[in-house]
Amino acid sequence: MSAGDVRDDGRLPLEFTRTGSSSFSEFLSHYAPQLMPSARTLPPGTTLEAPHGTTIVAVTFDGGVLIAGDRRATMGNLIANHDMTKVYAADEYSAVGIAGTAGVAIELVRLFQVELEHYEKIEGALLSLDGKANRLASMIRGNLGMAMQGLSVVPLFAGFDLDTSVGRIFSYDVTGGCYEEHDHHSVGSGSLFARGALKKLWRPGLDEADAVRVTVEALYDAADDDSATGGPDLGRRIFPTLAVLDLNGVRFLTTDQLESVVEDVVGARRAQGGGGA
Repeated sequence: MSAGDVRDDGRLPLEFTRTGSSSFSEFLSHYAPQLMPSARTLPPGTTLEAPHGTTIVAVTFDGGVLIAGDRRATMGNLIANHDMTKVYAADEYSAVGIAGTAGVAIELVRLFQVELEHYEKIEGALLSLDGKANRLASMIRGNLGMAMQGLSVVPLFAGFDLDTSVGRIFSYDVTGGCYEEHDHHSVGSGSLFARGALKKLWRPGLDEADAVRVTVEALYDAADDDSATGGPDLGRRIFPTLAVLDLNGVRFLTTDQLESVVEDVVGARRAQGGGGA
């Protein structure tokens, strides 16, 4: 029986009942490889203009880690979207922020979410944080062919480690290389400016509120010098997407919770002569 055959008795195909690994992406690559994000290729010599997303920032604090992203997606010299979501919960204790080709990145994140949920159902336990980081690395490695054609995905991964009760940050390259970052990190076209802000503003022992403020400041600086990064839009009430990860799991700050922080940052910049939003 081939993978595409449908059984006449209404039961699942045999591939769904055979003993295999706890990796959903491995199962999918065997059962329906055409559904894998890496299966899509462009004709040789062609290029594709697609929306890109930047900038992602992650910051550790005393008791956890937070990850945030601006909301702008660009396509060449155009703003493709003003309020794109770039930070997603991967599971109960981890989140991923996407930078790179938006469509491919979102598809990869959704597959990663299913990957972690599938592992938990098969094994009856959560995958370790290191295991999650390595699973994401292997999925990025599988997208190398697309990256060579200009459709790259370079996410930033953050999670709360239940074994050590600390927040951790992992970055990647297009080949699937996985690197643990310490204290703070940023990826995307505005990351150079965000990292400069983080180096000056981050300090050991930050609490959650201070870490949120540092993150908003870093994204503000990135937007100030990088046209592909969207700054806070007080008029439209478009603010960064920000996820906090601690012992209680993942939670996203609401627009109302972020608004006061953004207004405070913008007000302080105005007072310093740095302009407003």
